[in-house]
Amino acid sequence: MIVVAGEALIDLVPQGVGALIGLQPALGGGPYNTAVALGRLGSPTAFCSRVSADAFGEALLDGLRGAGVDVSSVQRGAEPTTLAVASIGAGGSASYSFYVEGTADRLFTAPAQLPDATRAVSFGTCSLVLEPGASAYEELMRTVAARGVFTALDPNIRAGLIPDADAYRARFKSWLPSVSLLKLSEEDALWLGGTPREWLASGPAAVVITRGGDGLTAFTRDGAVHSVPGEKVEVVDTIGAGDTVNAALLHGLAARDALSASAVADLGPEGWTELLRFAARAAAITCSRAGAEPPYASELDAP
Repeated sequence: MIVVAGEALIDLVPQGVGALIGLQPALGGGPYNTAVALGRLGSPTAFCSRVSADAFGEALLDGLRGAGVDVSSVQRGAEPTTLAVASIGAGGSASYSFYVEGTADRLFTAPAQLPDATRAVSFGTCSLVLEPGASAYEELMRTVAARGVFTALDPNIRAGLIPDADAYRARFKSWLPSVSLLKLSEEDALWLGGTPREWLASGPAAVVITRGGDGLTAFTRDGAVHSVPGEKVEVVDTIGAGDTVNAALLHGLAARDALSASAVADLGPEGWTELLRFAARAAAITCSRAGAEPPYASELDAP
């Protein structure tokens, strides 16, 4: 089982142009989207978070269940659901403003244990920024990594939520010894500073950088670099594309029984090329439809 730990929220997506245009609620949050995508791809998946007991929270849980995701590790709270107001720019790129004060997901506490079948845990996005939950997710990351569990991190930077950029950058570096797979966008890499080689030296077995329509590149500890181009598609928006990449990478590694640092090191050029192409195809499908709607296994060839 792959466990995804992090926030679930509601994206409010504009249905046209203008500050007062109608907003369509959509299920979202980077970790949430990753869990749904994994479930749709057919990977046994569990979600670990704290979700509101309000109507939005119930809809979020229904979405997870509909994708076949185990929600037994989800904590519940009476506080409201976090809201993210999306703004769609040229080329379908999305930016967000957030309503996070007093919301349920930031009050997450680290669980005593995860499902017995856990093989990997994925972390990222707002959940590693907003306290006190951020410290609880960090605790969980360090705990599972110390037990030898494969960990994936997508920082998915939301700069507007980070009050002290330098403190966050230092904290990011402190996570790397506990990270097996680091995936981030070119924009995130630029904001964070550093290079894939520097990050690899701190712990991860591989670093994957997404380059939008230009594709994906993986860097590994042996000095190898593996790149694939993006899949050509008519982009509606990019909401959930990076989260789909996270899920596709984890799903593909699990299919190869490669959820360990040593197995990642043994993938080789052919294995990485197949894995990255699978992730690129999956992300392209997500970009071809509105909102975070990752593909089902039936829409893709095997990873």
